[in-house]
Amino acid sequence: MKEYKIVLLEGDGIGPEIVNEAALTLKKAGEKFGFSVNFEKALLGGSAIDKTGSPIPAETVKACKAADAVLLGAVGGPKWDNMPGGKRPEAGLLGIRSSLGLFANLRPAVIFDQLRSASPLKDEIIGGSLNIMIVRELTGGIYFGERGHKTVNGSEAAYDTEMYSVPEIERIARVGFRMAQKRRGKLCSVDKANVLESSRLWRKTVTRIGKEEFPDVELSYLYVDNCSMQLVRDPKQFDVIVTSNMFGDILSDEASMISGSIGMLPSASLGEGKFGLYEPVHGSAPDIAGTGNANPLATILSAAMMLRYSLGMPKAAEAIENAVSKALETVRTPDIYTEGKEKVSCVEMGETVRKFI
Repeated sequence: MKEYKIVLLEGDGIGPEIVNEAALTLKKAGEKFGFSVNFEKALLGGSAIDKTGSPIPAETVKACKAADAVLLGAVGGPKWDNMPGGKRPEAGLLGIRSSLGLFANLRPAVIFDQLRSASPLKDEIIGGSLNIMIVRELTGGIYFGERGHKTVNGSEAAYDTEMYSVPEIERIARVGFRMAQKRRGKLCSVDKANVLESSRLWRKTVTRIGKEEFPDVELSYLYVDNCSMQLVRDPKQFDVIVTSNMFGDILSDEASMISGSIGMLPSASLGEGKFGLYEPVHGSAPDIAGTGNANPLATILSAAMMLRYSLGMPKAAEAIENAVSKALETVRTPDIYTEGKEKVSCVEMGETVRKFI
């Protein structure tokens, strides 16, 4: 029997609740598909600040590097909002991605048939189905560029710098092209090349990689403002989108709402090998922490992505995804509730999914 070591970063807010349901689901999948998972908990974000004074303790990085994969809940909350930037919970999130070399973020935007009515888009716009993969560069760009404060004409000013190198663009472009090869063979590179020098280098580099290494993939380009419009005008035109850190952050959240609920969307952060960090797209939702109203499905689906991309268990991943689809036929957490379905708690939703694996 294969054994895997998974580090659980529960984080803040609803993090511990949703991570627990995903961990139990991984164990259930292991029982069905002949593998075992050993979990180790580590601190990240606000909970780490409270206990160690740092949003990303050295012990956490060490534990993650020794694991096969990492499952993360969410970080942040109003308790830590007034802390300096480098000491906030979000610094832990950026730090763990950088420390583990996780430069590629995969965010699928998929509409489950049972949730089509939850999408703000009309059926004729959605079409038969919606399945978009957004590939976001994760460890470069404006979130990691030079930043600071200074005085300009006697007034306080602040700056954040967007910078990308050719190697950074090349490696994320290859992830996007390879993903497109496994899907419908279409890649859209999103930038702001009409204004930004970093985007002009981005487009030039992506174009070269496409011609030299992936001639079988249909490559197109959109400016980020146009892409944001096209996602709501005609989302079915997209297969795979590859873009920078900040643009990917914004576009993937937009795509998540098109799918019906941000509480449904998983993500994977990958490096050069199979190791990855998996987390829901949504935040820590401190306002509902401890109420039982959290939706664990995005985290459970993140665990399915872990099985597919890091642990090499695609059948187990598919079983979890199918179980989520079956659960949605009868039960809903409050964020996705509709009349005629049973309203259930976070724990009850997890139990229902596991029943169908």
